[in-house]
Amino acid sequence: MSPLAARDLMTPDVVTVPPETPVTAVARLLSERGISAVPVLDKSGALKGIVTEADLIRRLAGETDAPRGWWSSLFNDPATEAERYARTHGVTAADIMTESVVTVAESTTAAEIAHLMEDSHIRRVLVVNDGRLRGIVSRADLLRALVTPPPAEGELSDDRIRRAVLAAMRKEPWADTFYTMVEVKDGVVEFHGFSRTEAVKRGLRVLAENVPGVKGVIDSTQPMPVYLYASA
Repeated sequence: MSPLAARDLMTPDVVTVPPETPVTAVARLLSERGISAVPVLDKSGALKGIVTEADLIRRLAGETDAPRGWWSSLFNDPATEAERYARTHGVTAADIMTESVVTVAESTTAAEIAHLMEDSHIRRVLVVNDGRLRGIVSRADLLRALVTPPPAEGELSDDRIRRAVLAAMRKEPWADTFYTMVEVKDGVVEFHGFSRTEAVKRGLRVLAENVPGVKGVIDSTQPMPVYLYASA
């Protein structure tokens, strides 16, 4: 089973605006459509940037900015100050938009998108192909991926499930395949042997539940004896 990708999650019919759109019109569009951002495309359809709620709030806050004193101006880069002024007092989407847009390909997995959003502290990513906008994936789209059941596939054999569980355990430093044994019957995984802590028990259950084909998990492990800790 292939993991969900951007093409499966994205909203394809994205609301966009041209660069010359007035800021007031952009704000009205976001409010009326109930969206938090709008991509900016030029006449050729090329992606130029994105206007977010944060950009609009920054623009609104700029209207009440106090003039900078001569002392602070001595230490500020004129180019940076000019850019800041343009973004906080601009009248079009091109003036206030964020130009460095975070984008992904249609094949980018949901997990990769989630990591990207978390690391970049953003609420959505744009899906592009050859520089052309194909869709948008928001946090809400990722949440829907969590509650959407995966597509059905053929029944997996118990042996295949067992090997998949063991392979997953070997990837985790906290999972012990020497003292913890795995049995699978009719798709139900049962752990035998010893577990170090309750946290490990919980981790094993979640690990098994994430393996395709698993129908249930039984934990029959016992607390690891003290004399085994020295050799474990």
